Amino acid sequence: MNPPISTKTLEFLQNLEKNNNREWFNDHKKEFKSIETDVKKVYNAVFENLKAHDDVDKLKLFRIYRDVRFSKNKQPYKTHFGGSFHRTKPHLRGGYYLHIQPNNESFIATGFWEPNKEDLLRMRKEFEMDDEEMRSIINDKSFKNVWGNLLGDELVSAPKGFNKEHKAIDLIRKKQYIFTKKFTDKEVLSQDFISNVNIAFKAIRPYFNYMSDVLTTDLNGVSLI
Repeated sequence: MNPPISTKTLEFLQNLEKNNNREWFNDHKKEFKSIETDVKKVYNAVFENLKAHDDVDKLKLFRIYRDVRFSKNKQPYKTHFGGSFHRTKPHLRGGYYLHIQPNNESFIATGFWEPNKEDLLRMRKEFEMDDEEMRSIINDKSFKNVWGNLLGDELVSAPKGFNKEHKAIDLIRKKQYIFTKKFTDKEVLSQDFISNVNIAFKAIRPYFNYMSDVLTTDLNGVSLI
């Protein structure tokens, strides 16, 4: 049985990085379309696995074409494949992302990339009131073995209205609440890649369950839905 992602996929992306122009891409369009079809099957398989243990309602596979209108980088093509998986709102929050890129740059990510200002304030207020449950989840040994440490951009100091000396200021000043897990090319090309992605996505659930509860209730625990 062939692995879900073949070496030709990574090799194509490597060649695209060296020849990131429309002439080369057009000359290799047929090859790209074949690879894209195979990659879509991988993302659909991940989506089906997710649906077996979570309520996800949408898969979005991002186009290979870059939007260069407002970018200094005018290269027309991405040198990776990326796709996101959306949990069903309003009850469930958080999202999944799968990124396939050669040279050991593949990864999966979960969490909250761009929370709106209302959700961000609600998270910060929760941590201001009680950060113990959050820390219990993200510091759990089995959780950390899969996902490592909480990541995300953060403010230099406290956001407006919060005490910079608060014991949970490390959580409060974050603007994103995300986790990532990297994969080597060898791992991406293995027969077990889709299964291993699913196992990691499954392990994020305690965090998602907690955050979904926070974001669908007020500070008194009353449902907002």
